[in-house]
Amino acid sequence: MQLIEVPAKAGYVWFRQGIWLFRKNPLAFLTLFFTYLLVMTLVSQIPVIGGVLPLAFIPGVAVGFMAACRNTIAGKPVFPTILVDGFHSYGPVVAKRLLVLGVLYVVAMALVLAGSALADGGMLLKVMLGGAALDQDAIANSNIPLAVITAFAFYVPVAMIFWFSPILAAWHDVPPVKAMFFSIVSCWRNRGAFIVFGALWFAVAMTVSLGLSALMQALGAGDFAFAILMPATMIVTTMLYCSFYATYRGCFGVQTPETPDLPTNKPAA
Repeated sequence: MQLIEVPAKAGYVWFRQGIWLFRKNPLAFLTLFFTYLLVMTLVSQIPVIGGVLPLAFIPGVAVGFMAACRNTIAGKPVFPTILVDGFHSYGPVVAKRLLVLGVLYVVAMALVLAGSALADGGMLLKVMLGGAALDQDAIANSNIPLAVITAFAFYVPVAMIFWFSPILAAWHDVPPVKAMFFSIVSCWRNRGAFIVFGALWFAVAMTVSLGLSALMQALGAGDFAFAILMPATMIVTTMLYCSFYATYRGCFGVQTPETPDLPTNKPAA
């Protein structure tokens, strides 16, 4: 494992590679994403702990999705069961590390939501927990937009800590604390590329969302906008997840005969 520092333009390369990777096996990736949403929705229905279990499983599921990307590049089949690859393919030590990272991620997200309370007195937190779902006047008079911005600011370092840590723990035999440290160092050293990468995906998300909404309104089919936006959002999100693998390969340069490199000098077609 070697940490690589890349120029800001690498963010554009990762963006293109994510789209290229998705287009190699779109049905498999969409099936993975839909399976993930379905399972997490069912898990969230478990009493008492259902609200935090989906967050606790995110590091392990991230490893599974990365494995799906690796298999796609290598020309291997991808099945929905690969989502739990991190918990059973690398031994009990890795499974334990991923669960530890999951617990730490839950704690980190709790701190993010607590930080948002500094901006709106906890209204955003209450809404997300369902406690303020019926109090529309209180929501309207609160400062939720500022709370969302505050939560995003708190989430940025959390994202940096957990961006690479699951894959480092699973594929590189790195303990959780060291994996989190290497992750945040890698993200910080390549912050220019990540800013470009994030800006591109944000632009795509806004263009798809606003563009399709405006188109449906212009066609007089505004009532059906959700039916169009939902699959479009799933496709964009799945491509984004594919591009996470590109960031890993770009920042750590790991290449084996089983995992050939991503394209860099040709269009993502």
